[in-house]
Amino acid sequence: MRRVIVDCAIYRDGRRTEGQEDLSDALDEARATGDAFLWIGMYEPTEEEFDHVSREFGLHRLAVEDALTAHQRPKLEVYDDSLFVVLKPVQYDEDTDTVTAGELMVFVGDSFVVTVRHGEGAPLAAVRRRLEQEPDVLRHGPTAVLYAVSDAVVDHYIEVAAELQVDLEELEAEVFSPNPSDTKNTAARIYGFKRQVLEFRRATNPLLQPMDRLAFGEVPFVHEHAQPFFRDVADHLTKASEYIEGLDRLLSDALSAHLAQMGLRQNDDMRKISAWAAMAAVPTMVAGIYGMNFDHMPELRQVWGYPAVVVVMVGICLGLHRMFKRRGWL
Repeated sequence: MRRVIVDCAIYRDGRRTEGQEDLSDALDEARATGDAFLWIGMYEPTEEEFDHVSREFGLHRLAVEDALTAHQRPKLEVYDDSLFVVLKPVQYDEDTDTVTAGELMVFVGDSFVVTVRHGEGAPLAAVRRRLEQEPDVLRHGPTAVLYAVSDAVVDHYIEVAAELQVDLEELEAEVFSPNPSDTKNTAARIYGFKRQVLEFRRATNPLLQPMDRLAFGEVPFVHEHAQPFFRDVADHLTKASEYIEGLDRLLSDALSAHLAQMGLRQNDDMRKISAWAAMAAVPTMVAGIYGMNFDHMPELRQVWGYPAVVVVMVGICLGLHRMFKRRGWL
């Protein structure tokens, strides 16, 4: 249990005190005075490791199953003895330009908070340290933890979206580069970028409804005066979601522009090929005529016949080249 329990403490009147070794005793101690709560942080517990915690805190078996299985959409579930919230923190890797999503489950109940983390994208250690420096916030109990965790996750969404915006600007510059060789793998990059944005949207869009419930509805185990704070989180989440939707639209536009440019370049290449083929057809045709085995061809017996034919072929080719050049085909 010590391996999966990252941190465990009782917070009384906004101040941290170390909890009892036994979780049941620690919870009883937190409930004894009415102004304290127990916060347990866990990292990727197994079913056996989480079973003791779920029994001590009376967590609903469906919520426990979701917390262990992971791969859940962001959601808010209300049970008789607890509130269950799923968040998906995201991380941006600058080296590979990829977005990865972790999972964070928060159980909120009477005088306790249990957080279960999967993956590396959850900022819980920083959130706990910041809250411990703000006892006035921690005095609001488990609601303060839920708010702080949600706020940290959503604020990081905006930071990651800003990083993606920088990458998008670089991609747009590549799409509209005057050097065609610079755009050789642009379509693959745009498609890969859209997959990153899709992964991001899976973390943000499903969370909009749960945040609206926390911000505007009456939710059990959430302090009645916490709604303005959750409205602030919901506002930031809406901003991040709109940011991501904008990135997705711009990527679609960039892909369309790239495909259009590729079509124009192919048309330009075809025009050049056609122009050169037309110029090559003239001497081919003339040489073909004079290659036929006829005796009665007037120019064959003339001294000026050969140079005249050459001059005519060159003249026609030069005329065609000038015409194609003027029309932009060459």
